[in-house]
Amino acid sequence: MSKLLGLIIPPKEWRTPVVILLGAIFGLTLYAMIESKAISYLSDDPKTCVNCHVMTPQYTTWLNSSHREWATCNDCHVPHDNVFKKYAFKAMDGLYHASVFTTRNEPEVIRMREAGNEVVHNNCIRCHQDQVVDVKLASTVDNHKANMTDRKCWECHKEVPHGKIHSLSSVKYYGKVPQEHQETVPEWLKKYMKDLDNKPKE
Repeated sequence: MSKLLGLIIPPKEWRTPVVILLGAIFGLTLYAMIESKAISYLSDDPKTCVNCHVMTPQYTTWLNSSHREWATCNDCHVPHDNVFKKYAFKAMDGLYHASVFTTRNEPEVIRMREAGNEVVHNNCIRCHQDQVVDVKLASTVDNHKANMTDRKCWECHKEVPHGKIHSLSSVKYYGKVPQEHQETVPEWLKKYMKDLDNKPKE
C-alpha cells in the first residue's frame, strides 16, 4: 500500500505545482460543465438540444409540428433497447456534437450519420407499429410491410417533423424561438440577418 501511495503522491518539491495544476484542471472542467449545461444532457427535455444555436432550426420545426405532442428529441434520436445503450449513444453523439461545435466545424445543413439513421428509423417503427402491421393496408397495398420496414420512413415522409429547410442560415424563417433560448441565435447571425433585412432592394 505504501508503494502505491509513493507512486501516486509526487515528491515534496513537486507537490505545490501539482496541486495548482490539478486545481486548474478541476476548475476548468467545472467551468466547462456549467457553461455547456452538461447535466441537462442527461434529461429528455427538448430545450437541451438548443443549448448551442446550431440546433435551433431542428428545435423550432419540431416545436411547430404535431410530433411535439407525442415525442421528444430523445424519443426519436436515441435507441430504446435498454438504458445503457441509450446513454452510451447519447454520450458518443454528445462528444461528437461538442467537438464539432467547439471547433466551429458545424455544416450549413445538418444531416444524420448512418448510426443516427438506423436509430430514427427503428424508433419510427416502434412508435408507429400499428400502421406497419395494419392488416387492412397489408391486404390492399402491394408489399406494404416490406415498404414500411425495408425502406427508410423519410423516403416518403421527408418533411416529418422538421419541415423542408434544414439550413442554419434559415433560422429566422422558423418563427419565434422561446424567450429562454433567444441566445441560441448567435450575435454574428443576428447581425447578418439584420443587415440582410436592411439591405436596399435593387
